[in-house]
Amino acid sequence: MSLGSLSNCSRCDALFVRAARDICPKCYQEVEKEYEVCAKFLRKRENRGSNIHQVSEATGVSVKQITKFIKEGRISVDGNPELGYPCESCGFLIRKGNICESCMRGLKHDITQDLAVEKRLEEQEKAKEMVAAYRRKQNRDE
Repeated sequence: MSLGSLSNCSRCDALFVRAARDICPKCYQEVEKEYEVCAKFLRKRENRGSNIHQVSEATGVSVKQITKFIKEGRISVDGNPELGYPCESCGFLIRKGNICESCMRGLKHDITQDLAVEKRLEEQEKAKEMVAAYRRKQNRDE
């Protein structure tokens, strides 16, 4: 059985013995309290139409922490039709993944463009090598 290692809490920067979490026991308790506040708020029928900003404002829990709860599966977006979290690229509210469809399309387009440029550069380099080899051969034949 291995002992935990010393680490700084990713939330408060306090030194603690890290076992399974990246936050200290004190912050873990705070996060659990924040989760309970959010879950209690969202269990009420009248709050199920709230978006992440309204939940944050009503509970005092940061949008970042609520996003983490959703991504961890602790808060479900299924029963909360307006609940989503910000796209990591543009901030548009999404319900799954890290970036919205629009940013995903843009990213795919950029990658496709980059691959096409790389392919053209490789083809040009091969053509230069072939021309150089042909010239060397011609020089030897003369």
